[in-house]
Amino acid sequence: MTVIVETVGSVLRDLFPLIWSGVITGCLYALGALGLVMIFKSSRVVNFSHGNVAGFAAFLVYGFSSGLLLELSWGAAVLLAVIAAIAIAFVSYALIAPLVFESDLTATIATLGVGLVVQGATLLMFGADIVSLDLPVPRFSASILGLLITGYDLTVLFVAVVTIGILFFVIDYTKLGVAFRAISDNAFAAEVCGLNLRSVHLFAWCVAAILGVVGALLIVPTTFLSSTTVATFMLQAFAAAVLGGFASLPGSLVGGILIGIFMNLFTFYVSPEFSSTFLLGVILLALNIFPNGALAKVGGSRV
Repeated sequence: MTVIVETVGSVLRDLFPLIWSGVITGCLYALGALGLVMIFKSSRVVNFSHGNVAGFAAFLVYGFSSGLLLELSWGAAVLLAVIAAIAIAFVSYALIAPLVFESDLTATIATLGVGLVVQGATLLMFGADIVSLDLPVPRFSASILGLLITGYDLTVLFVAVVTIGILFFVIDYTKLGVAFRAISDNAFAAEVCGLNLRSVHLFAWCVAAILGVVGALLIVPTTFLSSTTVATFMLQAFAAAVLGGFASLPGSLVGGILIGIFMNLFTFYVSPEFSSTFLLGVILLALNIFPNGALAKVGGSRV
């Protein structure tokens, strides 16, 4: 009996810190998922170049702040990287815009090509070496109710809440946001009413690029930066979008946090070597049980 009590106590001691860290990383997955869902809701295109563009922007921050390309302050480097990501999103959409109105599938496949081009540009400019990109966050830690809370944790929560809050404010209370919601609900009716589909599509692509850069810059300090790091991170974001539903922005938040928690628990209690396999299993399970997302109403079509 004593052994059972000690085992349960040990599991609980590990469980709450794992859930807390899962929530933190889940916020970052949610940022990436929101970008994917923004594009899908407006144009029905799954943007597979999302991670490559965000990774390229993260490398630009490294290049601009380390002296490799320029020697700028961290804030100026981030601003230039965000502008570059928006420019890439603008060009990417301009290239595939004709395909969007012809075939969703063809446009989705075209994003794979865009992603490969961006990844090639990253390798050409920065090589295949692994680099370190630090985030200028307050370096402190505190133990609250048995949880170790760091300055990085609070920074991630603050940036995620502010970014997501601004996004939902724009969507709910601005004309462009109203147009986005109208086109997401019924693109044909919105176009008949005079809305410009291309402008709204471009808005979604640019917002997605910004969200991707924010998520990439926040996730990189916990690991390392390479040509595939952020693309791998976006795989978790894709799983979050699937779990929450590609047609639901709030679902992306829930899906991101759930994926963060599930991944933490699996890698700790089972094995980190099979994390990708586990993630694929979650995606397949979610598509079968919640084909429209965990927050979607019963009915509708599969993504």
